[in-house]
Amino acid sequence: MLYFSQQLINGLTLGSIYGLIAIGYTMVYGIIGMINFAHGEVYMIGSFVSVIVFTLLASFGIAAVPLGLVAVLLCALVFTSAYGLVIERVAYRPLRGAPKIAALISAIGMSIFLQNYVQLAQGARVKPIQPVIRGGVQLWQGADGFTVQISYIQLVVIILTVIMMAVFTYLITKTSFGRQQRACEQDRKMASLLGVNVDRTISMTFVIGASLAAVAGMMVTMYYGVIDFYIGFLAGMKAFTAAVLGGIGSLPGAMLGGLLIGLIEAFFSAYFPTEYKDVAAFSILVLVLLFMPSGLLGRPEIEKV
Repeated sequence: MLYFSQQLINGLTLGSIYGLIAIGYTMVYGIIGMINFAHGEVYMIGSFVSVIVFTLLASFGIAAVPLGLVAVLLCALVFTSAYGLVIERVAYRPLRGAPKIAALISAIGMSIFLQNYVQLAQGARVKPIQPVIRGGVQLWQGADGFTVQISYIQLVVIILTVIMMAVFTYLITKTSFGRQQRACEQDRKMASLLGVNVDRTISMTFVIGASLAAVAGMMVTMYYGVIDFYIGFLAGMKAFTAAVLGGIGSLPGAMLGGLLIGLIEAFFSAYFPTEYKDVAAFSILVLVLLFMPSGLLGRPEIEKV
């Protein structure tokens, strides 16, 4: 039971990261009906920006953790938001009226370009950083000496995810931008006729999705302490799987799917060979879609005629 509890904590931490990335996928799909396959690379860029800023702060002798976290988060948000905006302007806006396969190919091309761009700029070797937040809280200790604990960095990841979800939910449900975004999701042409700036709304959706990916990138950098140029592809595929599992287009579904993928990976790695954890996650996805084609919280898409 103690081992189960420890893996539950690990799975929730990993699932929180996947959930934040998955929201970016589901937001873009909800508003333009296309999958942004370059989103994983935006998350990867956020991780590299975090490593660079952490390294610069250390070289300047700035050791205050709260100040460092705020500085890293702000820098990651600024840089990844700019990349998100450029991706929308270059890879999606010119092809908005084209067949969806054209935008799909463009997104995959942008993903490959960003991956190789970072590889050339930063090198192919892994980038490590020293632990930023150390220590943890001991929750239970078994008779055999096994200890269930939650590290401070895990607490930071979970709490920051909850805060981001609360802010994001308020933005979508209570603000003027949220109403514009929901209007564009339902009918872009009618929203434009009613005075909504559709281009700006779509651009801001890409920016917000990139910002969430930046937060996830910073958290994974602190959690694992090592990154490389390829992490965007792997995390992006798992986050996309999470978005589909929860119901593509559903924001709560994206977070639920992320948590489920994280828990599946954590528990499967604990009791079975680790190299097959991805097989388990995709197998669960197939089973869910067989019985619930729209995902756990997704709604069947109604075609307008």
